[in-house]
Amino acid sequence: MNIFKKILGKTLYGIAKFISIVLDGLIKLIEFVVIFVRSIARGFAALIGMGGCLILFLLAGPFGFIILMHPVVLLTILFFVIFPILGTKFISYLKYLKYSITEFLFDRANYLIDGIGYQFRSFTEYKNAYKRMEEERKRREEHRRYTEQQREWEEMFKQWYEYQNSQREQGNYGGQGSYGHNYANPSFAFKEKYERSCDLLDLAYNADKYEIKLAYRKKAKEYHPDLNKSPNATSMFQQISEAYEFLSDDNIKRYKSIS
Repeated sequence: MNIFKKILGKTLYGIAKFISIVLDGLIKLIEFVVIFVRSIARGFAALIGMGGCLILFLLAGPFGFIILMHPVVLLTILFFVIFPILGTKFISYLKYLKYSITEFLFDRANYLIDGIGYQFRSFTEYKNAYKRMEEERKRREEHRRYTEQQREWEEMFKQWYEYQNSQREQGNYGGQGSYGHNYANPSFAFKEKYERSCDLLDLAYNADKYEIKLAYRKKAKEYHPDLNKSPNATSMFQQISEAYEFLSDDNIKRYKSIS
């Protein structure tokens, strides 16, 4: 009986390993194609930018309309616009599928081979575990971005204040100062970004943290890619999330102090 269980366990382990290799290969292939298609699309956009008015003039005329309405041209344009979006979503789904299936099978295999207990009892719990892992990864990434952003602003304001102090010292004592160049006042850029973030969330510039949180939840629900199927939903959702990150308690205080 134990031998039979070990054989079954090793068979499950082999199946899980095979599925993992196949899905890894498929994920890498699609990632390569998505990157390749994006690079071509960017190159074509750059070409249009270089050609500028002449290309737009040709496309805007009757001849351009005929070309754009040709089924092959239309399908090609749609492919270069839609494929990177759908490809990215499909890659995310394949990663989710890979984790759920392989972890489920590996756990069952280890139980049969070595008697190691299951991590989760049902397949659904493995799927939920992956979702939790992804949410945690996104939270860590958001926190990392926020920390880096705050550090950059702190450094810019620090350099500006130090430069201002050195200028005052030079004015008072006629010293040469230790700064070889001028620093731009970061208050203008900060204020512009703060107000742009408020505009994205349809907020007044003097909104408090509770109003910001409420507005973010409303906007995030409106543009969440799982609920909103419009082509710009993912982009808008990302912009809304970044705006919410920027409208932190520290930045609210800073905005009030420079306004």
